[in-house]
Amino acid sequence: MPTVVAVGSALLDRIYPVTNLPEPDGGAFARDERLAAGGVAANVATACARLGRDAGVVSRIGHDDDGDRILDSLAAEDIDASHVARGDERSSYAMILRDDDGRRMIIAGGESIPKLRLDDAALDYCRDADVVFTSAYAPDRVVSRLVQAARADDAFPPIVFDLAGPLEELEGRGTEPATIDDLLPVVDCFVSSEVPLRSYLGCDGREAAAELRDRGVTRAALTRGEDGALLLDGDDVVEVPAFRVDAVDTTGAGDAFSAGLVDAWILDGKPAAEAGRFAAAVAAENCLGEGARGGLPGRETVLERL
Repeated sequence: MPTVVAVGSALLDRIYPVTNLPEPDGGAFARDERLAAGGVAANVATACARLGRDAGVVSRIGHDDDGDRILDSLAAEDIDASHVARGDERSSYAMILRDDDGRRMIIAGGESIPKLRLDDAALDYCRDADVVFTSAYAPDRVVSRLVQAARADDAFPPIVFDLAGPLEELEGRGTEPATIDDLLPVVDCFVSSEVPLRSYLGCDGREAAAELRDRGVTRAALTRGEDGALLLDGDDVVEVPAFRVDAVDTTGAGDAFSAGLVDAWILDGKPAAEAGRFAAAVAAENCLGEGARGGLPGRETVLERL
């Protein structure tokens, strides 16, 4: 059985290097177009696999060429895809606009991920792992079933949850606010960047860390891009600086950071500051390559940066 099971999105990224990120009613010119495998769950699983962990994915794709490419990308990393379901709908995808500074804008489409469900076999698969990762891009019925399982079984594996996107972006296709509320007391590590966090709590930074603690969260990682991250560890809040790199592409940096936390904080039990620094190194390395997984490092590369 995999050590890490990631539940949620495995999809295809359509990447467009553009002259600028368009403003409302504005435009941009795409210099190129390329395809790359992506999706939060698949990205985290891939990052964990590069670090030497056995990983598996629970997701859904279509019976189309994109679905075949997604499966090929998982097989290339030796990631178990036995619980990736297939349907007649179009495989989910993301259009990523990226400017010359590595900043990006992401537009999601396709129907396969919203149709993902967690059946009994997939739930048992999660139960046998050492850690389960999921995100708010997973359908509400999927995350709510994980929450119910964790509440009913003290032996259920630790859950790492990434808020991933602002609530208005998740409406009708991702995890509902009420389910996120229910998840907080049972989640082992809550992860979010600033924009999703403000949409959910109305605040960020140390104020958000205190709010999460009051709601029953014992461990959290609040990422702030170039300003690093805050790690909530019980009653303590630890500052983790970011590594300064000449970023080629920031796509997937958050997923790489989450994978680093899964590896160092959850599986290896390292102290918060050490685990956060490890995760920051994984994220920094990934920013040196193109696409969500272009720079994902092996363990030796991370240790060299540290």
